[in-house]
Amino acid sequence: MTGFIVPPGYVRLSEPGIEGAALATLETPLREALSEGTFYAFAEHHASARPFTGRGIAYAVPLSSGDHVVVRRSRHGGMLGSIRDDRFLGATRAPRELEISLTLRRLGVATPEIVAYATYPASPMFRRADVVSREVPRSRDLAAALGALSLGDSRRLLLEATAKLLASMSLAGARHPDLNIKNVLIADNDFGGVEALVLDVDRVWLDKGGAETVLEANLRRFSRSALKWRRKQGLPIEEADLLAIESIARELITLGQ
Repeated sequence: MTGFIVPPGYVRLSEPGIEGAALATLETPLREALSEGTFYAFAEHHASARPFTGRGIAYAVPLSSGDHVVVRRSRHGGMLGSIRDDRFLGATRAPRELEISLTLRRLGVATPEIVAYATYPASPMFRRADVVSREVPRSRDLAAALGALSLGDSRRLLLEATAKLLASMSLAGARHPDLNIKNVLIADNDFGGVEALVLDVDRVWLDKGGAETVLEANLRRFSRSALKWRRKQGLPIEEADLLAIESIARELITLGQ
């Protein structure tokens, strides 16, 4: 962790046992939040906290500056999650999550701005990490957005926004090994439409194999997730919807190359 270079525009957070980084323009309110011991403790006990259920519980809270953020405790998925839960060897994935998030945004991939992270000792060999992102107004994940809709024009907007996100990821070479419908965030824009952003980018990597290869890999993962949610949760998504997303994404990739 001591060798991690803080990105431009960020400042290092370094307290006894704590390492991290914070957006320089929000340094004061973020340090105030961290004075609770951890960002997660600050959010969990905040009187205005709004919980979101996913891999663990994340909390949307206001900082003292009035800026609204979402605080998430980093956790393992899959089989490792049942063993280690939120404990990571070494510096955790939080430093890389900030780095890849900045890279994706620079390459034109929509993802919420990470304003801070901090890691804390969990045992002699393990650490925990909290990641703080700027809250995206009027947003919900794709599963919730689809569940609230019936067939119609609004549904088409969701499919087009998702396809645009997948196309931008493909053109950037961004492969997301955990791309699922809960990791696609849908946000209303100011023009009556919607935009899609990608979440949980800590394991994203840049593939040099070309946009079509990246699209196919991300589509496979995304489609498996969507059909699993349809089977287990009754999510109103059909194979035709997935084909529409693929078709629109391919068209956008062709135009973008």
